[in-house]
Amino acid sequence: MRKLVYLSMLMLCLVGCGKGDTSYIPSVAVNFSAPLTDPRLSKLGGIGGSTVITGYGVAGLIIYRYGTGTNDYVAYDRCSSYLPQNKCAVTIDATGLTATDPCSGSKFLLSDGSPVKAPATRSLKSYSVYVSNFTIFVSN
Repeated sequence: MRKLVYLSMLMLCLVGCGKGDTSYIPSVAVNFSAPLTDPRLSKLGGIGGSTVITGYGVAGLIIYRYGTGTNDYVAYDRCSSYLPQNKCAVTIDATGLTATDPCSGSKFLLSDGSPVKAPATRSLKSYSVYVSNFTIFVSN
């Protein structure tokens, strides 16, 4: 009986030690900061403004301003949540309200990162954002 228990435990370990779920955007260190007067952030001047910052996260960052308050910003990794191992970078649509994965056609709301068009079912990866002394900070 004891051998059967050990054999069962061994089988569970072997089955559970697979490659892992690759459907999540990888965690990478993000530490972006810039003064709000930085030309890259000029589109964040009003509600609904958004901009792309390259060189951070998995596929770059999207920063979106959803209100008039000092800290009314959100930031997402541009890596699509649909097949993230492909590292397909979403692009901001002309409306400024959504971003599209050019590889799959998935669409995401910029206000909260949620998917609004299949095949994506998971939100974009979000990062912490705060503003202090007219400088924006994005980190995880």
